[in-house]
Amino acid sequence: MASRNLLRRTCTILLRQPSSRNIGLPTLTRYQQFTCKNLPLKHHSQKFSSSRPLSASSFECVNIQDAEDFNTKVLKSKTPVVVDFHATWCGPCKVLGPRLEAIISDKKGKVVMAKVDIDENPGLAMDYEVRSVPMVVSVKDGKVKNSFIGLKDDDIIQSFVNELI
Repeated sequence: MASRNLLRRTCTILLRQPSSRNIGLPTLTRYQQFTCKNLPLKHHSQKFSSSRPLSASSFECVNIQDAEDFNTKVLKSKTPVVVDFHATWCGPCKVLGPRLEAIISDKKGKVVMAKVDIDENPGLAMDYEVRSVPMVVSVKDGKVKNSFIGLKDDDIIQSFVNELI
């Protein structure tokens, strides 16, 4: 891969919640911050909407660049990792990603989130038998513990993450 301009920064996320007065129009509720490692410069900030308000907290979100990066940051991690296999063109991925981030941020560092774009890392997608996106895999001590495919409700995602801790 050509030279990559990468940085580590704290990203501020706008959390939105539907307003009871204006059905369908979101209202700003709070800000949330998390640390992004190896984030390409063009993706230095993210915005998403959430169906529930959250308190400000911090968690680690890692964008995987290649198989070696995956091995170092996921398989060799001492902290349990939730891996989100996604694609930029995938509508359900755009909805599930923020939900995962919100739930993992509530765990206050007990879980790390890793994002793998299957278009940029097709080898990893094949290794983990990703046949449909979004696919989420939980990894603890270098071993896959559990996984699910598709968009899930917050309570199912919550129990998925709780099983990992």
